[in-house]
Amino acid sequence: MQRRRVISAIGQGAGLSFLGGLGAVARAQSAGVTDNAIVLGQSAAFSGPAQQLGLQYHLGAMACFEGVNAKGGVHGRKIELRRLDDGYDPQRCEANTRQLLQENVFALFGYVGTPTTQVALPLATQAKVPLFAPLTGAESLRNPFDRHVVHIRASYNDETAAIVRQLTSVGIRRIAVFHQDDGYGQAGLAGVQAALKTLDLTPVSVGVVARNSTEVAAALKTILASRPEAIVQIGAYQACAVFVRQARRAGYTGNFYNVSFVGTQALLDELGAEAKGVAVSQVMPYPYSATTPIAAEYQAALKDKRGVVPNYSGMEGFVAAKLFTEVLRRAGRGLNRDSFLAALDGLQKLDLGGFVLEFGPGQRVGSRFVELTLLTADGRVRR
Repeated sequence: MQRRRVISAIGQGAGLSFLGGLGAVARAQSAGVTDNAIVLGQSAAFSGPAQQLGLQYHLGAMACFEGVNAKGGVHGRKIELRRLDDGYDPQRCEANTRQLLQENVFALFGYVGTPTTQVALPLATQAKVPLFAPLTGAESLRNPFDRHVVHIRASYNDETAAIVRQLTSVGIRRIAVFHQDDGYGQAGLAGVQAALKTLDLTPVSVGVVARNSTEVAAALKTILASRPEAIVQIGAYQACAVFVRQARRAGYTGNFYNVSFVGTQALLDELGAEAKGVAVSQVMPYPYSATTPIAAEYQAALKDKRGVVPNYSGMEGFVAAKLFTEVLRRAGRGLNRDSFLAALDGLQKLDLGGFVLEFGPGQRVGSRFVELTLLTADGRVRR
């Protein structure tokens, strides 16, 4: 199969002058807002083994924002999304976040990954800057409650519960876990363990891989020795693809299940025909056909973008940008961070076109939607 790679020519964005420390940022309620612009900041992987997650999310968000800007923006202001590359590395993400806060962005938007978002969260909280729609389902970023942190996706606990429910419903009980050795992987492992515990089960084995690594030999040996009927993978697409490929070549014929963060399209591209039978849980609307109004809108926004194909990571960026735009609209012309969060509190149930989000004064997780999909040898994703 021909590999479909998203190629982005969007620049990294020029740095702005230093506008004060975090305390000053916290006090400047209209920071990041001018008469004609609203400036957001994003740190994500735009290079390295997880780059497709950052690129696809960013391109999906920009497809929405560009459409809004072409119509004059929101209350006369156009939305600018500045991006910085962290390579899925927490130290780089922390430096990027400090830079974006010093540049007085209105909000942090579309961070990608648990370990990276974990270092950004206390900085955003200290500065009282919204951290909007990170691509992560970790419970540690949801509890305790923080009104500045806005999630649009179901949690990894929701996803792993759905996976375990599906496996055990067909009699599969010997379940192993292959996970990334960091906060993301630990969050997914904890979700699997919690779901299995309700059935008086535990994983038959656990194998780990370092973040941004594809050295899976030790994990593969440990897991295959336990003779699992199914393997749940909590990792990024390159390591998970290498693990699937090597396990198949070692004669493993069981099932593989991944959570959404793996990057469905990227995993499909990595595996080619070997993707057959690999399952992925999803937390966004199906992006490959116009079965919902939001999917149709997303596809229309990509129509004239050469080399960019619909995918789940892009859909998540599009949904996040659409929600952000709606909150801006409701916040009114006199926009500041407090009015933005107040508008979010007042949303209650919002139907974005077949995908319903719900927020309120004590609710910052908009959705618990999860469905399972299956990858095919001919490069498709089936529901």
